[in-house]
Amino acid sequence: MFNQLREDIACIHQRDPAARSRFEILTCYPGLHAILIHRLAHALWRRNWLWLGRFISHLGRILTGIEIHPGAQIGRRVFIDHGFGVVIGETAEVGDDCTIYQGVTLGGTRLYKGEKRHPTLEEGVVVGAGAQILGGFTVGAHARVGSNAVVIKPVPAGATAVGNPARILLKEDAMHHAEDIPSHTDEPTAPTTEQAAEPLPCQTDWSGKPLQELLRQGKPGPQAKSAGEAPEGEEEFAAYAVDQDDDDPLVKVLHELINHAASQEQRITRLCKAMEDLGQRIENGQQPLDVERLNRMVD
Repeated sequence: MFNQLREDIACIHQRDPAARSRFEILTCYPGLHAILIHRLAHALWRRNWLWLGRFISHLGRILTGIEIHPGAQIGRRVFIDHGFGVVIGETAEVGDDCTIYQGVTLGGTRLYKGEKRHPTLEEGVVVGAGAQILGGFTVGAHARVGSNAVVIKPVPAGATAVGNPARILLKEDAMHHAEDIPSHTDEPTAPTTEQAAEPLPCQTDWSGKPLQELLRQGKPGPQAKSAGEAPEGEEEFAAYAVDQDDDDPLVKVLHELINHAASQEQRITRLCKAMEDLGQRIENGQQPLDVERLNRMVD
């Protein structure tokens, strides 16, 4: 019991930069108190002392603001940071080394007794503040759920879920795609000798393949289940499950569409100018596309 308590205090000291001493963690961290109270309530629940286990759980809710049903299974070194408003349902399972922030709900969407209604978090999962994970599915090992995300379907191991409803980001696919996104310039450059044999811009078709690949990142397919193996060695901890490298696929698609529309407008403008040089006047009452303003609105 004392070894497990030392583990709990050590993991909090490691993950929370605000923790100054182990004595402070032991006396001032409601997440630790909630875990300790839950262990007592869960032990009573397993011995069929159902009312007493539930009553102990209720006292823990009053003292800490964290509600953990005594039937829930909580692993080792679980850190509930701040914790106020956290709700963990009866059939929920939280694996080792998970981190849960305030306002998180591990809830259910069905009312049938005797079935798995609440989610399972495998080891190393980080759940950001205000996230709602609803249903009897599994969030894979070392996955992250972004703040205020609403997750209603399984999350592959090592992936990130963001948005409402949550979209699944696979880090390896996102990094691979970032190298393939073409950049758009404001003015065309003069062709070199190597580019002379390439087709003219007006003779090429835009395939939309980059957008299709970006949207595919938001859909967990068969490849998503095997793509997220647990990382080897130490990995940088992402507080609140937020990482600047994890961009929403929908936002990437919008940026890509805006850039493509800007490039098409440039081509149309050059065509109009060429026709006017030939003596054909072209009326254009539209305002030019403000690419920077649109990109700022998307962000």
